[in-house]
Amino acid sequence: MTVIDTEPTAVAAPLPALPVEKPLLRDYHAARWDEPLIFQLSAEGHRGIDVPAEDPAALEATPESVFRRSDAPGLPEIGQSQVLRHYLRLSQETLGADLNVDIGQGTCTMKYSPKVNERFAGSGQSVHTHPLQDTSTMQGTLQILHELESYLAEVSGMDAVSLQAGSGSAAIYGNVKIVQAFHESRGEADQRDEIITTIFSHPSNAATAKTAGYKVITLYPDENGFPDLDALKAVISDRTAALFITNPEDTGIFNPRITEYVDAVHAVGGICVYDQANANGLLGIARAREAGFDLCHFNLHKTFSTPHACGGPAAGAIGATDELAPFLPGLRVERTSDGYAWAKPSESATADIRPFHGVIPNLIRAYTWIRSLGPEGLRQVSEIAVLNNNYVLAQLLKVDGVTAPYAAGQHRIEQVRYSWEKLAGETGVSSSQIGARMADYGMHYWTSHHPYVVPEPLTLEPTESYSKRELDEYIEALRHTAAEARSNPALLQEAPYRSSIHTVDVDATTDPDTWATSWRAYRRKYQGEEFAAVPRWQPATDLPVRQRPPKAHHR
Repeated sequence: MTVIDTEPTAVAAPLPALPVEKPLLRDYHAARWDEPLIFQLSAEGHRGIDVPAEDPAALEATPESVFRRSDAPGLPEIGQSQVLRHYLRLSQETLGADLNVDIGQGTCTMKYSPKVNERFAGSGQSVHTHPLQDTSTMQGTLQILHELESYLAEVSGMDAVSLQAGSGSAAIYGNVKIVQAFHESRGEADQRDEIITTIFSHPSNAATAKTAGYKVITLYPDENGFPDLDALKAVISDRTAALFITNPEDTGIFNPRITEYVDAVHAVGGICVYDQANANGLLGIARAREAGFDLCHFNLHKTFSTPHACGGPAAGAIGATDELAPFLPGLRVERTSDGYAWAKPSESATADIRPFHGVIPNLIRAYTWIRSLGPEGLRQVSEIAVLNNNYVLAQLLKVDGVTAPYAAGQHRIEQVRYSWEKLAGETGVSSSQIGARMADYGMHYWTSHHPYVVPEPLTLEPTESYSKRELDEYIEALRHTAAEARSNPALLQEAPYRSSIHTVDVDATTDPDTWATSWRAYRRKYQGEEFAAVPRWQPATDLPVRQRPPKAHHR
């Protein structure tokens, strides 16, 4: 590693003087393997494990032959050492939370997930739990789920919690269906066909509402960065089904007048839903209940430390007031005189979001994280996250070319959406090109959701997991990259150079016709093989025509 501006400093005798490391730029270079797909490494007859031959007598005792495969599955045949090398090589080409300072994954709340929690999540009682096994054999798991529901109810102020959702977006969709079911129970489902959200709330709010058949109304910010309150009052009516809003939004700006928005929607009979994916700066400080919300959701794979796991499996939680609790989806746990049992769903419960009862290992991770911290620790998490974020904000605003639009001079909560518009105008270097260059220093970098309301955006979320030294390392990498943009713009426009993957063809990565998500699809699309037609689901003829927005190219 190359240490920048390092000077020795004297310490008390008899110890020798030691260098003090100041902010640094690491001499990073990713491994790059020309690694084939594992199916391309397959060779007939190779084995990684020795599977015993089947017992004909045992086969006869299994379900009818209609349920048995007629042919062996088309799995790769490869030895153990080849498997080990294959996946280790791929891991060397990948950055992640255990390898680098990933505050550049703004809105994702990337934080350290304590390894001790893996002992519980990976135990046999967790990973071997079968969704249909008798409750008497899984009392420990049920107790964990029951207590986790109560903890999340306390954190949010809600009266009841469902843990069924397998992701944050699934939880948001669950809330949309609860809104729909509530209005249907009052005979107003057809009348209330509009859902209001904001441009800086998570796009899943608008996407799930649209999927459920609602007309979506999007509020844009006023000059202070808050959703325009006058615009909200202008669009609410007896057609309003709900307001779905994030606070703080993805700008990191907390709206202190949120109850005015909630009261306005309630006044016309709408439901208010709090997207609490950005809750990492609110734990023990602010709750959905006090703001007047009827529903909320948490991303347990963000705020409560369960790993993102490359996009899944995740875990979501839905919180509801007593009025909406009967509509919660999925099985919930009740405590009886005999222990813990699955509670019979309400007759008003919405359809299951996913099979059975949530992602058990991830729910256990969230539970252990909460238990290890306790109420005081949860509040400290938020206080440190807010401190880290505002330290980064203060340091980055010293970099020539960076601004933080809206709320000038004010503190932010847990993240900031910055803008490189000034630097781009002076150098021609875009935010995405800065992000590509940051990969040369081993750093994640993300711009923002589309559309780019904040021009040339960069979204950072430091969380509580990073030390000041690590934050300084990321800041120094950004400062150095901005200086490179001024001294040698072409350097950034051709970056990255030291990443495992260089320039990516954005047209290919955003076009479904080029995607190959399975070996079969790869062989069909790129090797020209023909396969017999597979029966596929056909949509009903009266379904509305699918509408696709323009392709969005972003990091």
